[in-house]
Amino acid sequence: MSEIVMYGADWCGDCQRSKKYFSDHGIEYTYVDLVNEAAQFAGVISRNGGMKSIPVIVFPENSHLTEPGNEQLRAKLGL
Repeated sequence: MSEIVMYGADWCGDCQRSKKYFSDHGIEYTYVDLVNEAAQFAGVISRNGGMKSIPVIVFPENSHLTEPGNEQLRAKLGL
């Protein structure tokens, strides 16, 4: 799988869990810290249909998951 992008914030527990899942499974991704890159937040809100939920994880085929659990990530990644 090519590039995965995760939009999140370090204070977000779901973001921390998703980062750990990727790390534990050796999955490469790009992390966009919305605290430091606040201009990116408009795209997150748009992708979420107006909701401000994070993390938003965007996959190479342009699909996304918002606040996914580990089982959702496992299924999406085919692990």
